Amino acid sequence: MNISPENTIFVVLSFEGPDAYSMAGGLGARITYLTQALAKIGYEVHHFFIGDPHLEGIEAHQEGRLTLHRWCQWISEHHPNGVYDGEEGKLYDFNESAPPFVVHELGAPAISQGKLVVVLGEEWHTAEAMSRISDLLYYEGLRDKAVMFWNANNTYGFERINWARLSYAITITTVSKYMKHVMRNWGVNPLIIPNGIPKEILEEVDEAHVMRLKGLLDTDFIVSKVARWHPDKGWKPAVEAVGRLKETGKEVVLLARGGIEPYGGKILKRAQSIGLKVRDVCLQRKPLDEDYNAIGEDAFEPYFEALSHAGTGDILNLRFPMPHSFLKVVYRASDVVLANSVHEPFGLVDLEAMATGAVVFTGCSGEDYAMHLVNSIVLDTFSSEEVEFYIESLQAHDEEKKGIKMAARETAKQYIWEKVVEKLIRKLEYHARIQGLRECISAGKEVKNEQS
Repeated sequence: MNISPENTIFVVLSFEGPDAYSMAGGLGARITYLTQALAKIGYEVHHFFIGDPHLEGIEAHQEGRLTLHRWCQWISEHHPNGVYDGEEGKLYDFNESAPPFVVHELGAPAISQGKLVVVLGEEWHTAEAMSRISDLLYYEGLRDKAVMFWNANNTYGFERINWARLSYAITITTVSKYMKHVMRNWGVNPLIIPNGIPKEILEEVDEAHVMRLKGLLDTDFIVSKVARWHPDKGWKPAVEAVGRLKETGKEVVLLARGGIEPYGGKILKRAQSIGLKVRDVCLQRKPLDEDYNAIGEDAFEPYFEALSHAGTGDILNLRFPMPHSFLKVVYRASDVVLANSVHEPFGLVDLEAMATGAVVFTGCSGEDYAMHLVNSIVLDTFSSEEVEFYIESLQAHDEEKKGIKMAARETAKQYIWEKVVEKLIRKLEYHARIQGLRECISAGKEVKNEQS
């Protein structure tokens, strides 16, 4: 069957979502852009997530096509520190209350109208709820009229999943070949549907902002790295490579944006132990506009002010969140963006940086889109020596560097959400076919016509 907005509705389950309360990492951005992309092309989409307790429980967007269902708000009201504060209580309530609502309030009515119901679940928190939705649909005699995909973006919580139950009832997906091979160790063979980036990231960066940032840093070489403070993310070889470059007489600044993890303290102490000067950079005042699409000079002024007041340093520890709009300026101004993780399920930061035309150093997880010395530098090891070598090599091969930047942007264009959604729809159509959904939908339409 051909899936279209006329014959299909989407129900999406995730813990994270579009609210500031619900954004803890890449999942929040991923699921927000995915649901928005589906709604933009006309699909009816219902997104269930752990939402801000002070916002409306049900909220419509995009002319009613996208409905946000903020779940567990009564629990979140007692846990103000974000989506994973009070995690176990939220998980229990989500599993108990979301599946019957999805089946009885959304699934059954849509199926009675002759529509296909697509249910998408994200990450380990939704695995049990997805299995329960499948069971409820089965008990109602409706399971063969719904297509269900559960997606893993990372390996977090894998030990808490009942894999036999999940894989029996649900089609399992993941975001890369690397994750596919990792998940085979858990006895499953998932489909691959890549992650995506918003089309807006491809818009040109204002060179005036880029030049201002370069002027504030006043250095020969700018390296940037945005990742959680975690050993897998490659922070140690990153700071050691900066130290090695400094020893050769080069002036280098590493713009480091980590998280709140304690490992960050160990890394910064390591940097100081090898002679690097570390400066914490904090905002002096709140940004005027925290919209991720804000690009005006006034919107960026607090970030520029913070950098100008930080003083000189080899590592500038950026202790404030940055919207995508300013991250684009950072990536564009950087000579190299280090995304050198040893374990990287997809590499969203890599792709976002490539979209700006940056030279990205990927890790050794084998990101599907990365081609060594074509659109990026693909590192084979976890050593600072390799990072240092390729930084120096690029400086000596300017034309090669320009070619990598151009190819990086062209690669990123293939991963905008609009194109990723096309891939998702095709795989859903295939699974609808093998489930015999062509006949089911036709039968549903006949029932609807008889009733009318």
